[in-house]
Amino acid sequence: MTDPVRVGVVGAGSIAVRGILPHLAQPDLADRVSLAAVCDPVPGRAEAAAEKFGVAQAFTTYEELLASGDVDAVTIASPIGLHYEQGRLALEAGKHVHFNKTMTVTVAEATELIDLAAARDLRIVASPGEMLRPHHVRTRELIAEGAIGTLSWVSCGAAFGTYHENESVRGGSDVLSNIDPSWYFRKPGGGPMYDMTVYSLHTVTGILGPARRVTAMSGVRVPTRSFGGRSVETDADDNTALLIDFGDNLFCVATGTSAGTMTGGMGGAFYGTDGTINGLLLNGEPFDFPGRNPAETHARGPLNQALLPHVTGHTGRSRNSTCTRT
Repeated sequence: MTDPVRVGVVGAGSIAVRGILPHLAQPDLADRVSLAAVCDPVPGRAEAAAEKFGVAQAFTTYEELLASGDVDAVTIASPIGLHYEQGRLALEAGKHVHFNKTMTVTVAEATELIDLAAARDLRIVASPGEMLRPHHVRTRELIAEGAIGTLSWVSCGAAFGTYHENESVRGGSDVLSNIDPSWYFRKPGGGPMYDMTVYSLHTVTGILGPARRVTAMSGVRVPTRSFGGRSVETDADDNTALLIDFGDNLFCVATGTSAGTMTGGMGGAFYGTDGTINGLLLNGEPFDFPGRNPAETHARGPLNQALLPHVTGHTGRSRNSTCTRT
């Protein structure tokens, strides 16, 4: 039996406190994962997270975690604009890396990290892993089988709304419940495209293959947000419409917007000459796929967390209750 992977959690913000830490702290993961370290630059936050979730060590700086954290791998849950530099430092320190979405803000940065990991025989993986969801695999099969005739076009997307201002970790009085969301609205790495529409893009490219061409209109629609009685300037685009060409005149409209959403949402709606696949429904009726529970037409939350076949037991219940949206 192999030893558990010693994981360092980089950042004790919203995604870590609501999802990563409670998920990895579940007892049915103890034989595979050890929560070895956590770091966060906010004074006291890493220590509070370590105490709450049973993490062995807490650090204020990322460099301290890499040097003294006794970790085999890191899961990077910091603001997206930091991911490239933190990923590079981890690989240079000999650590495997999991990037919470999105991996980097440019293709060149991603390519550099992929090449560096290969050169050092290290593993990197980036969320979201949408094609791990069996209904997405089955959607790809249904389209290939002609279940909806000739696929014509696809719609998908997501929106901020006031989601990040109103999360459960925002309005409290301690370091684990008063987490500042300002970075979501700032460059680099802020905005709904990097934070939310990335789920849609992973899904659609996983089902249809790589894009051939992309064009877009993009800009800031809500110039000022409010948090904790102060104004937060929005300089990252929060209103983007993409037109994606998959070849042979098959198109997708994808949105990352300040409000509203496209039909299909994060999972996409696929329109054919003989029908439509929208989420878990084929022509309005549930379709079968491995692990489907007929009692659940919509499987707990917008990302269908209940349909991850490897997330079971205490771990599955923790993930579904604490992190229906990451």
